Amino acid sequence: MGSSEPPLTGSVPSVLSSPEPPGLWQELTSSVREAVLPRRGKLPPPFRLLVRALQTIFPILSWGRRYDWKMFRSDLMAGLTLASLGIPQSIGYANLARLDPQYGLYTSVVPPLIYAVMGSSKEIAIGPVAVVSLLLSSMIQKIVDPVADPISYRKLVFTTTFFTGLFQVAFGLLGFLVDFLSHAALVGFMGGAAIIIGMQQLKGLLGLSHFTNKTDVVSVLSAVSSDIHEPFMHPGNFFIGCSFLIFILTTRFFGRRNRKLFWLPAISPLVSVVLSTLMVNLTRADHSVKQLEFSGSFVGEAAKIGLISAIISLTEAIAVGRSFASVKGYHLDGNKEMLAIGCMNLAGSMSSCYVATGSFSRTAVNFSAGCKTAVSNIIMSLTVVISLELLTKLLYFTPTAILASIILASLPSLVDVAEAFRIWKVDKLDFVACLGAFFGVLFVSVEIGLLIAVIISFAKIILGSLQPRIEFPMAIRTPKLLTLRIDSAFICFANANSVRERILRWVKEDREMTEENPEERAQAVVLDMSKVMNIDTTGLIALEEVQKQLLSDGLQIAIANPGWQVIHKMRLAKFSNKVGERFFLTVAEAVEACLGLYGKNIRPTQ
Repeated sequence: MGSSEPPLTGSVPSVLSSPEPPGLWQELTSSVREAVLPRRGKLPPPFRLLVRALQTIFPILSWGRRYDWKMFRSDLMAGLTLASLGIPQSIGYANLARLDPQYGLYTSVVPPLIYAVMGSSKEIAIGPVAVVSLLLSSMIQKIVDPVADPISYRKLVFTTTFFTGLFQVAFGLLGFLVDFLSHAALVGFMGGAAIIIGMQQLKGLLGLSHFTNKTDVVSVLSAVSSDIHEPFMHPGNFFIGCSFLIFILTTRFFGRRNRKLFWLPAISPLVSVVLSTLMVNLTRADHSVKQLEFSGSFVGEAAKIGLISAIISLTEAIAVGRSFASVKGYHLDGNKEMLAIGCMNLAGSMSSCYVATGSFSRTAVNFSAGCKTAVSNIIMSLTVVISLELLTKLLYFTPTAILASIILASLPSLVDVAEAFRIWKVDKLDFVACLGAFFGVLFVSVEIGLLIAVIISFAKIILGSLQPRIEFPMAIRTPKLLTLRIDSAFICFANANSVRERILRWVKEDREMTEENPEERAQAVVLDMSKVMNIDTTGLIALEEVQKQLLSDGLQIAIANPGWQVIHKMRLAKFSNKVGERFFLTVAEAVEACLGLYGKNIRPTQ
């Protein structure tokens, strides 16, 4: 195409004359104004501004005004049902975290109260969970032996909880959405952790006195096989544990078959604890702020474990909260959730609690019991306080086999085989992340499994960024015109070379395809940049090189639907001067202009 051909003009005033995007400081101030000001952005009176800010931080001040007696009755029933499940689970999870039972109950008192006034989910039930309990014990016991030095172990757990809350608050304030783990990686991690948790319960179920501190499946099986024939094993533990495990699973079966019996699986763990404790007690079968430590040599380790715990607990809580929020048809604010969960863990670390988060099993019970608001968490918390006053002295007599059976009964929901199969059908790379996390937890350790999950998740993102698609698979081929779509939100140094090479490769393929019909050879290339939200200097240089190469080959380039940031940077880099007036608001406009220039009688062909 020579210089004598008419210019290809586009929507220049509409595209190139668009206003500059806001700067970084403007975006930050705008985010703050959106959080506390009305939509029109007018500054309200100081008192109203204060009220709105408080309502943003404490959502209970908003929905509390509409709270009535009918809602309280529903929350009361849900809270009591929740406590009947939460009390035995808290005791069992404390045992999993290598802590005394009362610390599990403390974790079901303070964090739920804080969340009730700061959280935005109506259904989520707060307390200790199995995966985080295993994560803490598996990592901290490598630093301090919980049997040889239980006081130092507790201090490190509470200090880790403090750092967990600190990181979570920081994530919430900075607006980081916790998507460090893909859904597939989380499914694999949860499944592997559930199996490890179940195998570790063999210690309590079989009454083994000697057991390994390692969490991989080989070490656990070796410990069981070496002790099972020794006098360390207690057959009575196995009998009582299996009996109550069958009882809990049976009540769960009937509860699922008949929705009116939803309370049956909720109270069965508490009934098991009470009955077994009374049996042992009657028969005599056995015959916090000051605890935070910032000056020792383990502060760095506490911060590292705290960061990992923060990510895992936030990921689980937000996933649970969003699942039930979607059922009820309301939006869950991820940043508010992170802030609320972080504050409750900060407060919990100062009151002898360890890391708490949203529990799927308890949230499901809370939802089934008909909760209306977060007041059900308050009811549960107060019920646990009463149980602490009445049951603390009896907790000593609770058989470890019962705690093991309660934990084992809660694990099947963590192993989601159906979801893993769905991931395999949808995305093979996601399935690789799922398997990596699963086998990493199962055969190495919890933290290595988590690391593998994060690495695979990030590797998938990086691979997708390095090799963005440059095509228009659903387009109808038009003679004398090549339309290409750049499927990347950000053209940067990592993928700019790939973008350039793929565009030029498509041009070369077009030439080869039209060797027999030169009249159909592309005379212009339309780049659909509707998906490109940003571009850096390397990306701009790559586009300049593409434009120069096309120009030397006698082709024009047209840009369709560039983003706000993209067109702004193109102006600053003078790239818009090189392209000229060939900017269009839509692909349709670009195609129409090209068809008008190169022949109105041309009809698109397949």
